[in-house]
Amino acid sequence: MAELHHPAELRYTKTDEWVRREGDIAYLGITDYAQDQLGDIVNLEVAWDEAGTGTVRRERAFGNIDSVKASSELVSPISGTIIAFNDVLQTAPETINTDPYGTGWILSVRLTDPAEVDALLSGEEYLAYLRERDH
Repeated sequence: MAELHHPAELRYTKTDEWVRREGDIAYLGITDYAQDQLGDIVNLEVAWDEAGTGTVRRERAFGNIDSVKASSELVSPISGTIIAFNDVLQTAPETINTDPYGTGWILSVRLTDPAEVDALLSGEEYLAYLRERDH
């Protein structure tokens, strides 16, 4: 786990999603740990056409991510209106493997309740959780 990267400025969930807040906008993705566990990502199933009109709700699934090893549900750690999905991932989902916190973000959301972000794990708390979980 030491070689995996988990930026301190992000917030994390126990289901291995991350959130980067920029004012009332949040970007969501999966953690470096999650992409490492999944292996080579081959497909992302989300409601691409709902950008600008759809919503996500905290602790509710918003899609699936498929790898050569497994399929995993994507769970939103926050609630809000979907602004955009990362179109790069439609044709190159493996971008998540190489840059999960940068060009591998999955969607952006206009937050309904910004306090939901503050309730998530800090980088330090997430790393402690991973150490506990892996033992």
